[in-house]
Amino acid sequence: MIYNDEIFPEKCLADIGTGAGFPGVPLKIYCPTLKVPLIDSLSKRLNFLAQVIDELDMENIACVHLRAEDAGHNLKHREGYDLVTASAVARLNVLAEYCLPLVKPGGLFMALKGSKFAEEIDKDEEALKILGGWLLEIKSIKLLDLDGGRAVVIVKKLKLYLKSIRVVLVFRENSR
Repeated sequence: MIYNDEIFPEKCLADIGTGAGFPGVPLKIYCPTLKVPLIDSLSKRLNFLAQVIDELDMENIACVHLRAEDAGHNLKHREGYDLVTASAVARLNVLAEYCLPLVKPGGLFMALKGSKFAEEIDKDEEALKILGGWLLEIKSIKLLDLDGGRAVVIVKKLKLYLKSIRVVLVFRENSR
């Protein structure tokens, strides 16, 4: 992820499908004021991360045993985070379906995407809009010793996106 001093400090960031803790643990180390739940479906990974957190004596970071697809249906997590990250877990449209429900309105969803990111964005941008997200920025990145580009795709969650469209459609229908 590309760190930004204007976005991360004092925020709550959920790292979905955290795996070995990337990007949640490095972001927490770099920005100690960040609150970070590391969410993953495998307790084996989370047990490892709990040891890392303990060894590094980190605060305001927790391991949460939960499937990504279930997190958005859980009221404890739904619209509970300023920032949500995911890296190489699934296609952008699937990630958006898992992650956007977790983002507070006005918050950001950030996905680290592989070398075919442009193709994915072309195919999946409409899904972002349907789910209440707006493609805010695509930051291309180059990783050493890896062919092809990579990108961080940044999506802003818009408040009441779908409801406002329905209201306009209903109004137009009733005015005929």
